[in-house]
Amino acid sequence: MLPNPTLDQLQVFLTVAETGSFSAASRALNRAQSVVSYTIANLEAQLEMPLFERSGARQPKLTEAGKAMLEDARRLLTDLQVMRARVKSLKEGLEAEVSVAISVMVPSRAIVDVLREFRERFPTVSLNLNAGELGMVMDAVLTGKASIGIGGAVLKQDDSLTVERIGHSFMMPVAASTHPLANIGRPLSLADVREEVQLVVTDASGLTKGRDFNVLSYKTWRVSDIASKHALIRGGLGWGGLPASIIRDDLMSGALVHLDLQAYEQGEYPIYAMRRVASPPGPAASWMIDAFRTRLTACPSHADFHAALSEIRSPDVPLAAE
Repeated sequence: MLPNPTLDQLQVFLTVAETGSFSAASRALNRAQSVVSYTIANLEAQLEMPLFERSGARQPKLTEAGKAMLEDARRLLTDLQVMRARVKSLKEGLEAEVSVAISVMVPSRAIVDVLREFRERFPTVSLNLNAGELGMVMDAVLTGKASIGIGGAVLKQDDSLTVERIGHSFMMPVAASTHPLANIGRPLSLADVREEVQLVVTDASGLTKGRDFNVLSYKTWRVSDIASKHALIRGGLGWGGLPASIIRDDLMSGALVHLDLQAYEQGEYPIYAMRRVASPPGPAASWMIDAFRTRLTACPSHADFHAALSEIRSPDVPLAAE
């Protein structure tokens, strides 16, 4: 007779494997440890193979068969989450509130346009908006603080998330027009920037702890948010990378100068829509994701933005629209 494990048995098996012990699994599942052990024993009996090595080890260790079964169990339970989520979406109507986390890399004009239309289309739906940098968006979705996230920092793979690329942005190294780096008059080398203060944003989410992105100077000032970084760079207190959409007007007015620094990686920065598999977006949140996709795919490419910068002093030639 073919084995017919239950979804409950697979959930217990997955929890033991992920928590590392029967006692930890019993706490996570709020069940007695004896019940957890009995469930695993029944599952092994059905499958006619051991899933854990128990002899001589303080903690249960997956057998080779257990490792193979683990992926199957995770896939089946994820599919179950998708089915439950779809049923929930069909049963529920329009959301009472949409909670969204948005990265500072998303152009502000796109945010304003989307939210203005959102207010007109869904006047009865409340909005809870959080904006932040680096890992904040992903962290907010993972922890349930936001039902959807619009951002670029996908810092780890997580089966509980659905992630879809919907556009792009990019960072540019800049300094105030009065800063020494802005007046060198040639492409900059690493030696030019090493001893200059670089403004760097610290990730409050902790997901990027121990990792730095495009930090090239020996001297760094770390700030909590992009707005503070922007203000300090405009004030001539250092140089650093800022989202192109934020500094467009500063570049046009000459308050900030783009630094020709080859060592600074300036490729396009993908922007994703993120949500938990178990919490599908309702009609209002789904509309918001589609609206951001429409606007972000129309943003200029990195090359187009730089081409427009070369004409920035010509009053008759407008900069590419965001």
